[in-house]
Amino acid sequence: MLADALRKLTDEPVELVVSPALGGLIIGHEVARALGARFLFTERDENRKMTLRRGFTLAPGEPAVIVEDVITTGGSTRDVVDVLRAGGARPLAAGSIVDRSGGHADVGVPRVALVTLDVVAYDPAACPLCAQGLPAVKPGSRPA
Repeated sequence: MLADALRKLTDEPVELVVSPALGGLIIGHEVARALGARFLFTERDENRKMTLRRGFTLAPGEPAVIVEDVITTGGSTRDVVDVLRAGGARPLAAGSIVDRSGGHADVGVPRVALVTLDVVAYDPAACPLCAQGLPAVKPGSRPA
């Protein structure tokens, strides 16, 4: 379903699917298989910078999509878009199974999700849990 949705966002064939580790690996691999594309993944280095590692390389101008399991703020997906552009590939679109941003996350390319949720988020100064003395739990995979 996600591969079909991504096809509708671009007029050209996708040659590469890239997912940020760790959550996007399985879905990214399967979307790549459905698209007949190769699959790579990015990881954060010791400085928390998103990067291609393990000898992965990009071809100049290679049309690519980014696939995630869940988008919360869009930060990891944006980081992968930046890695692809810096490496000479052409990020065409992004997709996820779940979008927890209510459709508001801007990842720098057209984006689709199979399910969109409008999850309430609070500014730390207005957090009702904090006001009650209860611990707040940060969603997503990016450190606070």
